[in-house]
Amino acid sequence: MAAIPSLRLKPLIDNKPITISLFAGAYGLDLGLEKAGFQTVSLVEIEPDATKTISLNRPHLSPCAVPRDICQVNAETLLQEAGKILGLDRPLCSNEVDLVTGGPPCQPFSTAGKRGSVGDPRGSLFMEFIRIVDEIKPRFFIMENVKGLLSAPIRHRPHDRRGLGCPQLEPDEMSGAALQVILAEMKRIGYEVVYDLLNTADYGVAQCRERVIFIGYKSNDPVTFPLPTHSQKGTGKKPKWLTLRERLKDLVDPQPEFVPYSENRLKYLRLLTAGQNWRDLPSELKEAAMGGAYKSEGGKVGFYRRLAWEKPSPTVTTSPHQKATDMCHPDELRPLSVRECARIQTFPDDWVFYGSTASKYRQIGNAVPVLLGKAIGEYLYQVIKGDRVQGREIFEQLSLFA
Repeated sequence: MAAIPSLRLKPLIDNKPITISLFAGAYGLDLGLEKAGFQTVSLVEIEPDATKTISLNRPHLSPCAVPRDICQVNAETLLQEAGKILGLDRPLCSNEVDLVTGGPPCQPFSTAGKRGSVGDPRGSLFMEFIRIVDEIKPRFFIMENVKGLLSAPIRHRPHDRRGLGCPQLEPDEMSGAALQVILAEMKRIGYEVVYDLLNTADYGVAQCRERVIFIGYKSNDPVTFPLPTHSQKGTGKKPKWLTLRERLKDLVDPQPEFVPYSENRLKYLRLLTAGQNWRDLPSELKEAAMGGAYKSEGGKVGFYRRLAWEKPSPTVTTSPHQKATDMCHPDELRPLSVRECARIQTFPDDWVFYGSTASKYRQIGNAVPVLLGKAIGEYLYQVIKGDRVQGREIFEQLSLFA
C-alpha cells in the first residue's frame, strides 16, 4: 500500500520532514536524523551540559536548548518554539510534525548492575514521553531504550523466593511485564507499534551496542526497520563489521582527554595486551586484582579490559575508566579518550562537547550512535515520501495487536 503523504498547511523550510526531540541528550539520534534529511525544530533535555552542547553545535536551537524538566513542558510550548525556529508567524500545527523521538531514562531496566524491582512504567518518565506524543500526535514516533527492557518485570522477586515450594509468580513479576505495559500504553494513544533489538555494528558503527527501538505509526504503512548494512562475518554481500582499528585509524587526537587510572589499576593493566582482560592475568594475581568481585557471579568481562584492535568496540559506557566497565586503549595505558569514544559513537570530529571530562563521557555514552539514527531516519524518510522501501522482517512484532 502506498504511503499517505504528510498534510501541511504550508510548505516548510526546504520541505524537510519535521521532528521534535524529547530527552535529547547530546543530540546523537537527532544528528543522525538530520543527516537523513529531517530537521529538528524543538527539543527537551534537563541536563545543563547536554543543552549547552546542543546550543554550541546548533545555535539556531539555542532558544529551546535550555535545561528543563519534561514534566513541566507541554505540546503547545513545543509547537510555539518550532514555529519561531522555522521563521513562521504562527505556531507549528500538529499535522505538520512528522516525528517525535526520545529515549526516556529507564536505568532500572539495564542489565548492568543489580536487578531489582523496576517499578511500573506508568509511574516513570516514559509516561511523559507518551503524554507529549499523545498531545502532538505526530505521524511517527521513535523510542529508544536498553536491552533489559525486553525482559524486565514490573516487580522483581528475589531468586531465593522462586521455584519449588514458593508461590507462583504474579503477572507483574513475570519476565517482560514492563514491556507489555509500555506496548499497551503506545496502543492506547492510537499508534500501531513495531519494535526490535538492533545491534549498531549491523549499521556501520564499530561498536557492539544493542538497543531496543520502537517505531509507532498512525497510517496503514507497513513500517518495519532498515535493512542491516554490515554483518559479523561479511555474509550476504554485506561488508564485515567495522573494527576499532578501522574506526580510529585516522583520528587526530594529539592531547587525548581522559580520566587517568590509579597506580593500583595500572600495575595490572601493564601485564595485559590488546584483547585481554582480568582472566589473562597471572593466576596468583587474579584475586588480588579483582577484590570482592573475584567470587561474584557473571562474566565480568569488563574488568581490566584492554580493547582489541581487530574487533568492534564493546558498548561505549558513560564511565569507560571504571573498574567493571573498563575500556582501556589497546596499546596505551589509559582509557579511551573523549574524542575516541565520540568517534566510535560516530559523532563528527568537530562536534563540541561541553562540560567536565566525566560529563563529556556521560553525554557520549548515553547517546544513540549517529549512524544508527541516520539509518532509521533514511528508512522513515522514504516511507514519508511514499517510496516503496524494503525493511527488516519482524513478523512477530507486526502481529502483536492483530
